[in-house]
Amino acid sequence: MKMTYADLAEVDEYVTTVIRFVERGIFKPSPADVLSILDELMERIGQLGAESSGKDLEVARAQHAYAALMALVYRKFLEVAHPAG
Repeated sequence: MKMTYADLAEVDEYVTTVIRFVERGIFKPSPADVLSILDELMERIGQLGAESSGKDLEVARAQHAYAALMALVYRKFLEVAHPAG
């Protein structure tokens, strides 16, 4: 699970940046495809969780929930920055 911690920390930087942008009224998406990174990460964490039990399973579930929350925040940022319609 250590590798997923590092990946979560990296993508957390992108999401934290957009939170600061929103606070300042700046709408500038990351050059990285944050949602694809999070989708891939959640899939990988899900696979690791399926092979885990006990404490490792708890960690996998918590990491997956955190990645899903970050995806929700980033997706909403993109919607506000570029409204459909």
